[in-house]
Amino acid sequence: MTFTDELRKENDDIYQLIFNHPFVQGIGKGELPKQAVEHYIKADFEFLNAFVQVYSIALSKSTNREDMAYFHEQIQFTLYDEVQPHLNFSDYIGVRFEDLQGHPLPPSGDHYIKHMLYHANMGSLGETLSALLPCPWTYLEIGQELIKKYQPTKDHPFYKWIHFYAESGHETEQMRKRLDAFAANASTEEKLRMKDAFRKSCQLELAFWEMSYTCEEWPSNKAVTQ
Repeated sequence: MTFTDELRKENDDIYQLIFNHPFVQGIGKGELPKQAVEHYIKADFEFLNAFVQVYSIALSKSTNREDMAYFHEQIQFTLYDEVQPHLNFSDYIGVRFEDLQGHPLPPSGDHYIKHMLYHANMGSLGETLSALLPCPWTYLEIGQELIKKYQPTKDHPFYKWIHFYAESGHETEQMRKRLDAFAANASTEEKLRMKDAFRKSCQLELAFWEMSYTCEEWPSNKAVTQ
């Protein structure tokens, strides 16, 4: 069993909670509150900006061209390819994607990006990848689970979103292989930190879906609107 196989097995409980979350199931059913989708897009745009920052830090800490090339490719993928699912969601709510950019992160999203940035700045490349991997890996499996359960056709409102992530296996597999390579040379203590970073990111992935579905706000903002 590889290191990433272990990570997947140890965190299956959170994966199942993510698959069964009402936002995720709403994607499969093609029925979601538009306010929740808008909240998600606003937060995810900023989250992916942070992903690029984390990849950039990892790139700056890389000592060989293979790692440099990998992180450079991931920056390009995040900046350009992952626009497509956002456009699908934007079309669903009838709001221009450009109008959903530049908004403050809600608490759970803010916590998540600072968790990733902490490991990128303070930890090893193995820790950094451990904090990053749950995002692409859970989305890959979400897409696959939704296709299996709902078998969406091209007239499904989230067909493009679902298939984009269901077919993102190459990105996840590349990250897994790189993380397994780092783990092979890591000490016991570092592996424990890597496992902790991975599980917390899984928890924060679940929190991100809940944040979006409930339109989570900072307490002071919520008090003002009541």
